[in-house]
Amino acid sequence: MKAAVIDRYKQPMPVIKPVPRPNIGPNDVLIKIVTASINPIDIKTKDGGLRMLLKYKMPMIMGSDFAGIVTKTGSFVSDFKVGDAVYGRVQKNRIGTFAEYIAVGQGDIAKKPANLTFAQAAAIPLVGLTSYQALHDIMDIQPGQKVMIQGGSGGIGVMAIQIAHYLGAYIATTTSKDNFDLVRSLGADYPIDFRTTNFADVLSDYDYVFDTRGGKTLSDAFKIVKPGGKIVSISGLPNARFGREYGVPLWKQLAFGFVTRDLTKLEKQTGASYTFLFMKPSGVELETLRQLIEADILKPVIDRIVPFSAINEALAYSASGHATGKIILKMTDDPESKVFS
Repeated sequence: MKAAVIDRYKQPMPVIKPVPRPNIGPNDVLIKIVTASINPIDIKTKDGGLRMLLKYKMPMIMGSDFAGIVTKTGSFVSDFKVGDAVYGRVQKNRIGTFAEYIAVGQGDIAKKPANLTFAQAAAIPLVGLTSYQALHDIMDIQPGQKVMIQGGSGGIGVMAIQIAHYLGAYIATTTSKDNFDLVRSLGADYPIDFRTTNFADVLSDYDYVFDTRGGKTLSDAFKIVKPGGKIVSISGLPNARFGREYGVPLWKQLAFGFVTRDLTKLEKQTGASYTFLFMKPSGVELETLRQLIEADILKPVIDRIVPFSAINEALAYSASGHATGKIILKMTDDPESKVFS
């Protein structure tokens, strides 16, 4: 099969080359990947940005989430059969969706939403799970509470706004003025033009902040959160509490605590809590998202669909930060899949 492979960290771009088709275990399914999505974490992984948490053997196939068709099942698989259309986010130690096939555990996938194409379905798993775990699992948003979502027109933001709206939150979000209509259509109540306005100057007394930027943006979040509020970040640094829960060695916990000491200080000063979110794949939560999608509560937002052969151009576009919604790779034009009608 063909796959997008890197041979070392910080390799400028992957190379599409032939590799062996993966074998499956008794709890796995083999997926023919029809579409995959590009996410910032793919670039971060390629550049070695997750080495404190994950170490990958080289050569490594890139890619985290997908939509595709089951072509083979392991002996213990009971929930899926050959021919099923599915979508999923693979475990972090089994990445490799920028390929024609992947082996994935049955617990990490769900049936593809019936009202979505494969391209639309591939836009959901990583951003949907990340947003759901931040807003539902950690924040436990209740109707009427206020949440600030950074980057409302980005891949995460477009899904997070919809989930927060479904949960009944009042939503502020940052984006460019050109995207105000988009984020409002998804459920945002108060769009803020990040080019002209610092959100920390106009917001206060918020229950939650979902940070997708890190750095000063994360530090500024403490200025708007009320005591007892929560800040969840996917772009900040893991702290010692995360290290203990994730089970990293003690020396890494101490290192995490040292590099996040300023955030810990802000927690004590403001009475707000900081959580670094490292999303967990979950077929159960993908099934929840599928039900919300089929009920027309959630919808994908796609910036563009590109052929697998143009992956390097797509990765460069993702790195530019200019995408509105998701960038999708079309892995196959197999007419039997009836994907692109």
